[in-house]
Amino acid sequence: MWFVKILAVSDQIVDRIYSLVSSGHFQDVELVLGCGDLPYTYLEYIVTVLNKPLYYVPGNHDPMYNPNDIRSKAEGGSNLDLRTVRHKNYLIGGFGGSIRYRPDGTNQYTQKEASRRALQMLPNLIGNTIRHGRALDILIAHSPPFGIHDDTDPAHQGLRALNWLIHTAKPRYVFHGHTHFYRSNIAQNETILDGTRIINVYPYKIVDIP
Repeated sequence: MWFVKILAVSDQIVDRIYSLVSSGHFQDVELVLGCGDLPYTYLEYIVTVLNKPLYYVPGNHDPMYNPNDIRSKAEGGSNLDLRTVRHKNYLIGGFGGSIRYRPDGTNQYTQKEASRRALQMLPNLIGNTIRHGRALDILIAHSPPFGIHDDTDPAHQGLRALNWLIHTAKPRYVFHGHTHFYRSNIAQNETILDGTRIINVYPYKIVDIP
């Protein structure tokens, strides 16, 4: 079976990544996915050295996207927030941000605001279904879905909009960050929901997709 190797990263700079990337450790990676809350210089380093496509979404600690401000985007990558793209045979969509826990928070949304944002993706999802027979293969998010890999504190509650996108678009994979699960944490970092494999990639994960 043929596989595509993906490097997905989120939330925390891993110093070891610099040496692994520069030494050629990830040369068989074909796609880099950023799930938010990482300095764009970190993403730019990875994509520059690997020379592979990068798709990413902003997290709640990232700046608000401004196409005229180079500080608000990762050069060499594509901000996929509320967009979909076809990469080779894969349909990839993005949904950035987290639950609102500060009134002035950047890339933070109430559950209703996040749901309205998700509805903005519907025309592209319908178009993909008409053209390709499916809406999405991969969804990149910063937040986890509600009730899946989220946490008990208000800042790390999942978004119900992502549950809706999973039920509606039926992606094969969802990659997210935002919640920091360590090996000592009893919470699982992978869950299957309605046939979708949901993966918390914090701080990075290599995934082979058939």
